[in-house]
Amino acid sequence: MAKRAKKPAPPKLAGPKVLIFDIETAPIIAHVWSLWENNVSLNQIVADWHVLSWSAKWLGDAPNKVMYADQRNAKNVEDDKDLLKGIWELINEADILITQNGKSFDMKKLNARFIMQGFQPPGSVKHIDTKIIASKIFGFTSNRLEYMTDKLNTQYKKLKHKKFPGHEMWTECLKGNLEAWKEMEIYNKYDVLSLEELYTKLIPWDNSINFNLYHDEEDHVCKCGSTTFIKNGFYYTSSGKFQKHKCKQCGAEHRDKANLFTKEKRASLKMATPKA
Repeated sequence: MAKRAKKPAPPKLAGPKVLIFDIETAPIIAHVWSLWENNVSLNQIVADWHVLSWSAKWLGDAPNKVMYADQRNAKNVEDDKDLLKGIWELINEADILITQNGKSFDMKKLNARFIMQGFQPPGSVKHIDTKIIASKIFGFTSNRLEYMTDKLNTQYKKLKHKKFPGHEMWTECLKGNLEAWKEMEIYNKYDVLSLEELYTKLIPWDNSINFNLYHDEEDHVCKCGSTTFIKNGFYYTSSGKFQKHKCKQCGAEHRDKANLFTKEKRASLKMATPKA
């Protein structure tokens, strides 16, 4: 008996290029005279900060597709121009960025190094910051990546330092310690993997970007990539009634734009209600 031919898998929907990334920077080294409440002037700085490493991944790619680059083999560890070229090209290619605290740290730090190293601005891009989602919508004990991935992630949680705890990993990397650089690579890559998993947990709650705009298909596409929805009641405004839909995969809510009220009903809603 001939085997029944398998149905071909549906084609993967074309969508936005979503880049998840994280950077590590060298500390500012300065002369100080006390441990607390230092006000460091510019002439006390011995060495300025620069980028030490970056890690990045396209959303949805396999975990072994994490990209990484660092300064371990640089002739001058403070000259990060070649290192910056890779992350600049990725950001320039992306439609959407995903970071943790990247709007106030990673992206601003990169922009500072880009202009100082003679780069032009990368292309315009949308930016989703999981720390901003957390602070806007939730009341977690902490909005740090370590806390949120510990509580929400099941596969990838932010790593703790092993052989080089705390600040020691950065100082050892600056000394050229290859073991420290290897730990930095694992640490930086894992930040991206844990951030991707955290993002998939948080994104159903966030409506800052309409992902459907990035798809040419006529069917509505959820931010998680699903096209399967169930009707889930109605959303009411002062002059309208709109069908709500819930994504069967991630639970995100979507609403129709068509007002279900008739013209007559909408007209009646414009009538003033007498005050008591």
